[in-house]
Amino acid sequence: MNLRQRAARYARTKGRVLVRLGAWSVLEAGQTFLAGYALARALDAGFLAGDVRTGMFWLGAAGAAVVVGAVGTGRVYGVVAALVEPVRDRLVTGVVRRGVREADPGALSGLTQQVEIARDTLAGLVLVSRSFLFTAAGALIGLFSLDPLLLAVVLPPLLAGVALFAATLRPLARRQEAFLTADEALAEDLNAVGPGLRDITATGAEARVAENLGRRVRAELRTARSLARWSPARVAALTLGGEVPVILLLVSAPWLLRRGVTPGALLGALTYVGQSLYPALQNLVHGLGTSGARLTVVLRRLIPAEKPAVEKAPRASGPSPEPQDAPALALSDLRFAYGPASEPVLHGLDLALPPGTHLAVVGPSGTGKSTLTALVAGLLTPDAGTLHLHGHPAPDATALRTLIPQEAYVHGGTLAENLTLHRPDPVPEDELLAAAEAVGLLPLLRKLGGPAAHVDPSALSAGERQLIALTRAYLSPAPLALLDEATCHLDAEAEERAERAFAARPGGTLVVVAHRMSSARRADLVLVLDGPRSVCGPHTELLASSPLYRDLMGDWAEVPDTRVG
Repeated sequence: MNLRQRAARYARTKGRVLVRLGAWSVLEAGQTFLAGYALARALDAGFLAGDVRTGMFWLGAAGAAVVVGAVGTGRVYGVVAALVEPVRDRLVTGVVRRGVREADPGALSGLTQQVEIARDTLAGLVLVSRSFLFTAAGALIGLFSLDPLLLAVVLPPLLAGVALFAATLRPLARRQEAFLTADEALAEDLNAVGPGLRDITATGAEARVAENLGRRVRAELRTARSLARWSPARVAALTLGGEVPVILLLVSAPWLLRRGVTPGALLGALTYVGQSLYPALQNLVHGLGTSGARLTVVLRRLIPAEKPAVEKAPRASGPSPEPQDAPALALSDLRFAYGPASEPVLHGLDLALPPGTHLAVVGPSGTGKSTLTALVAGLLTPDAGTLHLHGHPAPDATALRTLIPQEAYVHGGTLAENLTLHRPDPVPEDELLAAAEAVGLLPLLRKLGGPAAHVDPSALSAGERQLIALTRAYLSPAPLALLDEATCHLDAEAEERAERAFAARPGGTLVVVAHRMSSARRADLVLVLDGPRSVCGPHTELLASSPLYRDLMGDWAEVPDTRVG
């Protein structure tokens, strides 16, 4: 379904809003109509006839129409908001869904910039398009009411100007899209070059990098020039539709007066063209010509084309299942540093984690605990070594893992929408409530008013947001859950309950970056990160073999064992 079809379908759902928009716009059309008609009557039936009272009456009517039109304009803005804000909400929902479920790298730009561009531009286009339609209707009806000959003079060049402008819209949109694409490509290359200037100089790659950037700059220059070439066409359309009618009225004034057109009607016609039609056409050309093309480009990026029905045949999401003996997480000689001159954070790490295992990751600050989860989650790329999830390379295993970071994300909407963000299909309410009960969210769920209750993220505490994020991950179909200090804002009892729930999740594997050392006691295995001296094993073995683990455990070693059995 293309953008035009989507727009038509959306418009059908907003019939009442469009009717309200039209009703308030009629007041503006009435103001436009009286601007020329009242002036003509004031002159012909009033001042030229020696009747000052009649002249003042018609001028007063024109002034009153301005006040009424202002009321209509004020109401129009509220109606436009009711038309545009739901579009913004749908775009935000789509961007967040792609960013979270499909790991779309452009989601952040889409959410922070492109959605707002689309919202503001759409509102502007609705206003200028509506204004032109109703202003033109009021002015043309006024011209016909004054004398049909006036309409015959003004209408042909106006229609020709609008037709010329309409003919430029499609090629203008294509060139606008080409320009934005070239601009984004140049910005992407510049963002990559900036942090790597030292390496570029060290390897003598200045000439090659400069040539690559030069090609990007030249490509953007070509698209900018191509876009600029269409400016004269827009100026010609504005001149033909807005200025030529004035010239024709003045040139044909003697002929019109001989045909019975009154001086007041001629002055009213000039008022219609100069004060109503020309400004409305000018706003349309500048608004729709630039903003319309930009809106089309942004919407094409925010709303991916729907796939043909033949491609929607049921199929398994994510990587195909691997044999049961494939490790849930396998690291081989994994190395990572935050720069070519930096000390490695992970030094040749090896690990094979069977499915269903509960692993706790501990170590002093700076030893790479969060770095390891970021590598497993695909947020970072290792410098060397391999990383597989259920037999699949980490970059291809998006559907097999879910990361719950320390700062939990909760969006506006219902609680159920937050909890089922990772699920492509509707989740039965009993399954949702069972997950909330297991993780410990149920009291908060009841306090908020149930799954259908709307959530205000700013009104939630950090711990409440973490419980929502944990339940969302629990409901995720991904078998591997990564908790990167995801319970740090919970008390020890709530943390234990959440970890037990994930450890007991059917078919699930749990990796916890421990906030409290009690997490290590509950785990099947503990990974102690200590650079090249990192070790992994059960809690009791590490107490005997790892001095660092004993130091980290401290008084926790005397606490009764609460591992999940």
